[in-house]
Amino acid sequence: MKINIYYDKISYRFPGWRKSVLLIDKVIRSEGLVSGDLNFIITSDEIIRAINIEFLKHNYNTDVISFDYNTGKIVNGEIYISKDTVKRNAFNYNVSLKEEMLRVMIHGVLHLTGYNDGTREDKKLMRKKENIWLKEFFGKSYGIQL
Repeated sequence: MKINIYYDKISYRFPGWRKSVLLIDKVIRSEGLVSGDLNFIITSDEIIRAINIEFLKHNYNTDVISFDYNTGKIVNGEIYISKDTVKRNAFNYNVSLKEEMLRVMIHGVLHLTGYNDGTREDKKLMRKKENIWLKEFFGKSYGIQL
């Protein structure tokens, strides 16, 4: 298992990343999978938009984009996160930047483990799983609704 966090052209550093990496591994194992090489790249809206345009043909900002390089039951991938969008969402949901950043990291990993958020039901299931893991990490209940 090798889970890394990289920072692309931003000064932000994710606090408590070591504990977060252990949680990410636990999320993966809870789905009956194994952590392989997983890279989180925390960057800006500008970079995320460029990635979104190039790879997904979407011309807008988003908080997270996951690239799945899984091999069998081994979870490998890259997860790009926009610190700018996450910061706005943290403000809108009245949570800390650290909490929202971890939510987005979990969300990206859930995509790599097979979850989608294309329908309202899929979004609810992913949000429920995110909340379970955030509760385990922070020790308090989460109930952000869609």
